Amino acid sequence: MTQTTPAPMPPTAENSSAAPLLDVRDLRTWFPIHRGLLSRTVGHVKAVDGVSFTLQPGKTLGLVGESGCGKTTVGRTILRLIPRTSGQVLYRGNDFFAYRGEELRLLRRHMQIIFQDPVSSLNPRMTVGNIIGEPIQVHKIARGKERDQMVASLLQRVGLDPSYGDRYPHEFSGGQRQRIGIARALALSPDLIVCDEPVSALDVSIQSQILNLLDDLQRERNIAYLFIAHNLAVVEHFSDDVAVMYLGRIVEKAASRELYSNPKHPYTLSLLSAAPQPNPRPTKARIVLKGEVPSPSNPPTGCAFHPRCPLTREAARQANAADTVEISSGGERIRVLSKCVQQSPPLEPKQGNPNHIAACWVTT
Repeated sequence: MTQTTPAPMPPTAENSSAAPLLDVRDLRTWFPIHRGLLSRTVGHVKAVDGVSFTLQPGKTLGLVGESGCGKTTVGRTILRLIPRTSGQVLYRGNDFFAYRGEELRLLRRHMQIIFQDPVSSLNPRMTVGNIIGEPIQVHKIARGKERDQMVASLLQRVGLDPSYGDRYPHEFSGGQRQRIGIARALALSPDLIVCDEPVSALDVSIQSQILNLLDDLQRERNIAYLFIAHNLAVVEHFSDDVAVMYLGRIVEKAASRELYSNPKHPYTLSLLSAAPQPNPRPTKARIVLKGEVPSPSNPPTGCAFHPRCPLTREAARQANAADTVEISSGGERIRVLSKCVQQSPPLEPKQGNPNHIAACWVTT
C-alpha cells in the first residue's frame, strides 16, 4: 500500500503571507564519479551541498554566484528535473519529493521554469502555438479553439502578436524566443517560477524589457520567483532577498538592499567589486581573488573559501603563530587562520541582524 500526499491547497488570505511558499532544507545533490572496468563509484561531485532557504508567495529570491557554484542545479533539483541526494523541499508545507504519479503531475502545474537558453529550450519542430499549448492540453485545461484562444492571449500578454502561433522558433529573435518561453511557463498559471538566468543570453536593451515583463507579471499574478543569475546589477533591482552561493553552499543571505550596502562575506565583497559601474571613474576598488576555484569533488576542509579569502590572510598576519597554519594556494605558500581550515562556519546572523546571515569566521 503506497502512501499518498494530498494535493496542495490554493493560497488563502490566512496562510498566503505567513507560511512560506517554498521551504528548502539542507538540500544536497551529489553526482557520482565512476572509474575502472567495473565503473565503481570513487567519489562525488558535490554540486549542491547543504542549501537551505525559504521563499514567500509573490516574492523574488535572487541566487547568485560564479559559474559552477551550483545555482542551476539547485533550481532543477527543486523542480525534480535532477534527482536529489538528500534534503527536503516543502511546497506549501508538503514534502514535494513525496508526490508520485498523478499527484505529482497535478502539482507541476504550480511550479514552472524559464530556461537560460531561449534557443535550445524550444522544440524547433513544433510551432509556437503548439509549444505554448502543449501543457494546456496535457493538463486537460482546454482543447481545440479554447486552447488556441488561451495561447493567443498568452502571446499578447508577453508582447507578441497572437498570429505568431503558426510560426516556428527559428523565425524569431533571441528576445522573442525568451518571451515565448515565458508564455509557456505562464500557461498553467503557476505560483512559483524558477528563472534560470533568463536574460544572460540577451542584449542589454532586451534584458530590461524581459525584466520589466517579469516584474509586471509578478504584480498581476502574485508569482514567486527563484531568480538565478550571475549579473549582480540585475539581481539588485529585481530581487527582494539575495543568497550568495560558493562551491555548492549559501555563504550569505540578506535583503537585497542590506546585502549590497553592507556585505559581510569576503566572497560577496569580491563579487560586488567585479560588477561594472556606469562611471568612468570607479568609486570602489576591484578585489581580485588569488588562487583557483576548488574542485567540488574535493572541496577544502573547514571554510571552503579559505584558500582564496583575503580577510583570513590579513587576520593571520596579525594573529599569533599558534593560531595560524600554512597552506598552498595558487602555487604559493600562505598563512591563514587555523580555525578557517579546521571548522566549517555556520550560517548565522551578523552584527545582531537576524535577517542578515553569513558563513564566515572573519567578516568585514
